[in-house]
Amino acid sequence: MSSPASASGLEAAYHLLHPQIRRWIRDQGWDELREIQARTILAVLQGDRDILISATTAAGKTEAAFLPILTSIAERKAIGFSVLYISPLKALINDQFRRLEGLCESMEIPVVKWHGDAPQADKKKAMDRPDGIALITPESIEAMFVRRPGDARRLLSSANFIVVDELHAFLQGPRGLHVASLLRRIDAMASRPARRVGLSATIGDLGQACAWLRPTDPANVEQLKAKSDAPELRLQVRGYVEPPDLDDPDHAEGGGPATEQDMPRRIALDSISDHLFETLRGENNLVFGGSRRTVESTADRLRRRSETVSVPNEFYPHHGSLSKMLREELEDRLKDGKLPTTAVCTSTLELGVDIGSVKSVAQIGAPRSLASLKQRLGRTGRRRGTPSILRIYLREPNIDRKSGILDRLRPNTIRSVAVVRLLLEGFVEEARIVPEIASTLIHQMLSVIVERGGIRPKPLYDLLCGPGPFSSISTTDFAGLLRHLGSREVRYIEQAGDGTLMLGQEGEKVAQSRSFFAVFESNEEWRLTVGGRTLGTLPITHPVHKDGLVVFAGQRWAVRDIDEQTRTLVVAPHPGGVVPRFEPAGGEPAHDRLIAMMRHVYLDHDVPPYLDARAQDLLVEGRETFRSLDLERRSLVPEERDLHVFLWRGSQATAVFSAALAMAGLQSSVHDLGVSVSKIKESELRPILSKLAGMSQIDPDDVATFVANIKVGKFREQVPESLARSLWTRQNCDKVTEISLMADCS
Repeated sequence: MSSPASASGLEAAYHLLHPQIRRWIRDQGWDELREIQARTILAVLQGDRDILISATTAAGKTEAAFLPILTSIAERKAIGFSVLYISPLKALINDQFRRLEGLCESMEIPVVKWHGDAPQADKKKAMDRPDGIALITPESIEAMFVRRPGDARRLLSSANFIVVDELHAFLQGPRGLHVASLLRRIDAMASRPARRVGLSATIGDLGQACAWLRPTDPANVEQLKAKSDAPELRLQVRGYVEPPDLDDPDHAEGGGPATEQDMPRRIALDSISDHLFETLRGENNLVFGGSRRTVESTADRLRRRSETVSVPNEFYPHHGSLSKMLREELEDRLKDGKLPTTAVCTSTLELGVDIGSVKSVAQIGAPRSLASLKQRLGRTGRRRGTPSILRIYLREPNIDRKSGILDRLRPNTIRSVAVVRLLLEGFVEEARIVPEIASTLIHQMLSVIVERGGIRPKPLYDLLCGPGPFSSISTTDFAGLLRHLGSREVRYIEQAGDGTLMLGQEGEKVAQSRSFFAVFESNEEWRLTVGGRTLGTLPITHPVHKDGLVVFAGQRWAVRDIDEQTRTLVVAPHPGGVVPRFEPAGGEPAHDRLIAMMRHVYLDHDVPPYLDARAQDLLVEGRETFRSLDLERRSLVPEERDLHVFLWRGSQATAVFSAALAMAGLQSSVHDLGVSVSKIKESELRPILSKLAGMSQIDPDDVATFVANIKVGKFREQVPESLARSLWTRQNCDKVTEISLMADCS
């Protein structure tokens, strides 16, 4: 890891920059370069290694990368883009374009936005005379490979630099596999591979990030980590309890009676909205609601409170189903800062879209991911001398004689305290394993066949596999996958007499689809229109009928017409309504260290001052239940016909243990603190656990046989069952070796 830059190093770095860039820095009124910027300038201009820049939000990472890169390419004459900037978000590309446009224009370096919403004229001009910088999404690179393979080689193959922004977002999930594969394919057609520069604010394992950035030589990636200059943190955790007899708080938050008068009781979200309304008005803030349903429900409550007291509404929803225009209007309003604005959002505003500095960040629900929380917290306290402000709003169920043990343990409250402890320790999780390897490989195999107009098996394997996203795929795996994809049942590929692989009948249909360019799955959603204007799209899981009511974009709408063929709802404003049943958000896996910290919180006696009075009571209740059950020494707790096994391990290890129980013929459900085994007594379970604990070696293949839904990803239906189970075994073998330790519940 590079050493910090000295005062003389700052000066030396400045004088290495192009004269036009030095003039631009003076025009910005900068007193000096930031340390991370100086170190990056020296690394880019005096070295030839790949570079990983890890620095907090608003630390100047973009300038750190681009000031020396622009200096390096200023005199370049070669045809093709000099720099590819890859971002996970179109909005982030638009931001970076605004930041770079003026400087690049003064240096006569073209810069172009390249994504689905970017102007076609600008892209055509860049296509005709490719030069300078392309700010591009992974899906646009994929589309270029598939639709314009000749242009892809002409535009992409001579790049000097590839900059990957928000790199942590690509370390996990199928999209990360996709980008890593695209980088490998770009390298393969280049005479000299481009230098790679990764940017991120929240990386838990720098070594893991280096291995992703340059799989063939991770040790040669130069790590530049900024000195920590985190602002003061002001924190409050507020507790709320749902009313009695509320069987489905999620439904109550988003549905229920059509009018306010019919509401039999207030739910926790009503009280949370009261506090948000009283506390956040008059400033710019972000409220993270988790699911789109919670976002819409909260924004609707806040808007109605504004109407009730006759004040201008300052609260607006922001999620991926809203139209681009509505999202950008809100982003521009936040960035402008002239009108107080609070965005109630999903994770859409978590990444580095430039919205300026907000006064505070709030989260509805106990956090599960330190990486996400740190990314969100980086939005506040960005101005020198101002604190970061974080409010966490907990929701716990009402406890009565029918309540179960897990509810009585108040895990949401305990998890919040555990998250705060880890946050203050500076912990960030490493990236999780990515199970969609086979599905994403199928996508890339089809893409390469289209790009090349056919390819033989060995060159295809050499291009896609080896060090990188598909390193776990052996030649045997690959041959078996080819046979499966060419089978009569799948018909994705076929082989000519000379051995060339081509698309089969079904493969042709898939590759020609507009949805092919993305490896992530998109649900079919309904489009909402009013007066010919598109509001956005939303998934609806309950029946919709004419004159029915929905809530969207923070307002209530009556359905005036339904076009099933185009999946369009024509709506009109309405004062009352029922919030649509949005699909629930997938729960983020919990890390081993988070669950271990939860156990420490149960065992301790301190009452953190950042908890409000209700949250303090909930903490005490959870600890009292923990002690009454003697969970410090006890792991098995019966409840009615079930038996709880407290494992105190993360989600992945717990899921593997549940599969081992299935192998033993037992049914169990997974929760944060362990598993619940159905219809069994302690005297019956103990011998089974003792047998598992005594097994020196458990065959991972045997465990994999009992994993449900083992095929995942967009092309999961085309993944051979045997390959899915084999990959699961390789990815989880370390967890399988721990089964005997987890089973030792004596």
